[in-house]
Amino acid sequence: MALTNPNSSMYSSSSEVKIDVFWHEGMLKHDTGTGVFDTIHDPGFLEILEKHPENSDRVKNMVSILEKGPISPYISWHQGRAALIPELYSFHTPDYINELVEIDKAGGKKQLCSGTILNPGSWDAALLAAGTTLKAMQNIMDGHGKISYSLVRPPGHHAQPTRADGYCFLNNAGLAVNLALNSGCKRVVVIDIDVHYGNGTAEGFYESENVLTISLHMNHGTWGSSHPQNGSIDELGEGKGFGFNLNIPLPNGSGDQGYRYAMNELVVPAVEKFEPCMVVLVVGQDSSAFDPNGRQCLTMDGYREIGRTVKKLADEHSSGQVLIVQEGGYHLTYSAYCLHATLEGFLSCPDPLLSDPIAYYPEDEALTVKVVDSIKKYWVNNVPFLKQD
Repeated sequence: MALTNPNSSMYSSSSEVKIDVFWHEGMLKHDTGTGVFDTIHDPGFLEILEKHPENSDRVKNMVSILEKGPISPYISWHQGRAALIPELYSFHTPDYINELVEIDKAGGKKQLCSGTILNPGSWDAALLAAGTTLKAMQNIMDGHGKISYSLVRPPGHHAQPTRADGYCFLNNAGLAVNLALNSGCKRVVVIDIDVHYGNGTAEGFYESENVLTISLHMNHGTWGSSHPQNGSIDELGEGKGFGFNLNIPLPNGSGDQGYRYAMNELVVPAVEKFEPCMVVLVVGQDSSAFDPNGRQCLTMDGYREIGRTVKKLADEHSSGQVLIVQEGGYHLTYSAYCLHATLEGFLSCPDPLLSDPIAYYPEDEALTVKVVDSIKKYWVNNVPFLKQD
């Protein structure tokens, strides 16, 4: 996977907006295996088994579309790096990190929870994902760029301080948030649009008033001991962090119009009231209409609009500084298209750079609007910093 785009130099000087992309091909060595969807189980009666949805092919297409697609002139590539073990302690406990290190030393091949397998090569890939995300945030902190995109796997937003969950070992975004805080940033907002609840990030900052975590996800609830959080609206944080964990569980089938309404009615007002000095967008393309791991209906237009909205928030509150961290997105080709559209939103292009190959999907946003309105009412009555003066 090349890290240079031969056409970039002729555009970068004239492009008003540049996106710094951080990537390392070593992350491709995380082998998640085959089976029935994400179970790595062979029932013995199927002719063809499928790759685990979180496989390297999906990310290869993301790299490829940024290298070769219409957005390529606006991309500046940077080599990622592995995280050092002490760096992981800003979010994870030493006991948990030691557990992962010992499993790797023993040769891996251990399923930590449903769908989450630490195989040979997985720990090295996880360290690269964490370190690459830290490097992307450091690029912003050092003033070398304003928009950093950490193109990483394995994903991280389900990883909690003490355990793995949902294909995630290390919380890449959470580590980057702590780096920003430790670098002098007083308030960070995390906007998570992956189709699943960003429970790990929420757990890590559940008692913090300095980090506002906002998660838009399908209303899936808990899925076992590794994921005890429900992602419901009443999970608001604890202690000083009460009111700074905002969940937006959207009904299945929410699409471009529903997400736009949720962003404008819930996310934007909350961020404006919080006044962050750093914006982190946790992005998963599994909210798309065609993803096998989600039941939402976003298309490229919806992702593009979310990109525009987050860019505007960053311009208003963090001097345009925003870190984008890759999470899910399991449709082999459409995820790459939706990534392209999301990043287009940050370029403020008047017209789409890339058309949607399978765009049309019918949407009835009426139920989503009702749900968003009810969440808004709940927040006004229960979230201290959002209560009307």
